Amino acid sequence: MDVLLAMSVYVRVVEEGSMTAAAQACGMSTTMVGNHIRALEQRLGVSLLQRTTRRQRLTEFGTQYYQRCVEVLGLVDAAEQLAEQAQAEPAGRLRITAPLTFGVERLSPALADYHRQYPKVRLDVVLSNQRLDLLDNGFDIAIRLGNPDPANGVIARRLEDYTLTICAAPAYLHAHGVPQAPMDLCAHNCLAFDYPAGDDWQWVEKQWRLEGAEGEVLVPVSGSIIMNSSSGLHQAALAGMGIVMMPDPLVADDLATGRLVPLLQAYRLPRRPMNLMYASDRYRLPKIRTFVDFALDHWAKPG
Repeated sequence: MDVLLAMSVYVRVVEEGSMTAAAQACGMSTTMVGNHIRALEQRLGVSLLQRTTRRQRLTEFGTQYYQRCVEVLGLVDAAEQLAEQAQAEPAGRLRITAPLTFGVERLSPALADYHRQYPKVRLDVVLSNQRLDLLDNGFDIAIRLGNPDPANGVIARRLEDYTLTICAAPAYLHAHGVPQAPMDLCAHNCLAFDYPAGDDWQWVEKQWRLEGAEGEVLVPVSGSIIMNSSSGLHQAALAGMGIVMMPDPLVADDLATGRLVPLLQAYRLPRRPMNLMYASDRYRLPKIRTFVDFALDHWAKPG
């Protein structure tokens, strides 16, 4: 039994929330993930997870063991970094976390360029809208939406803002008309994103905030769908179900080809700051230094 591998798989199961998601992230079958978890439990003589047909929960011991696994794997990674520091060429595992939509639409395609330049770096990417802690979860790089939380030893570099566009499919606009002013949205089927509890953008579910020559306008919106998936809302909009306010990375190609039509372009929409974060004492590692430079070259905030 490879204990470190099994621990790594267990950490991924906890962070991804299910064995199926962990299997996809680890590049192995769900059966193999289950085998690793069972082998750990047999070795320890204690259950790590409480499983039902619908969900899994950590046992009290499983929570404590997860924290220790993160610490142990971090120490192993730190030991490997000693060798990396002696190399001029970036190498080793680079663990990155980023928001889901930005990660799928912008980060993932760009990683191909980074990997061509630095083929010895193994990219371990976790895409999640949860604010996974940079240090506690063993990440080298975190791309974060919103203003960064102050943390000792963590550097935040400003990236381009995360912007939005209000848009709809031509079929919907042909059937229901084109809104000419913000308050016209009240009469339309506006599809909303379901932000998680505690998110500072939960207000977007019921109000869209636009700013024009007359100042800020808060528009009460409602519609037939509220969904916790940007990709799902994107597909609903393409199918002509209603009007959406979507992240630009997700709809840029559709706007360019006319599959979606931008609306109320005279008005400025809310935007979220985005930051690249890393531990200051690890910037000297070639893999981190090169990725920071790469990300800033691609997405640094203008000006």
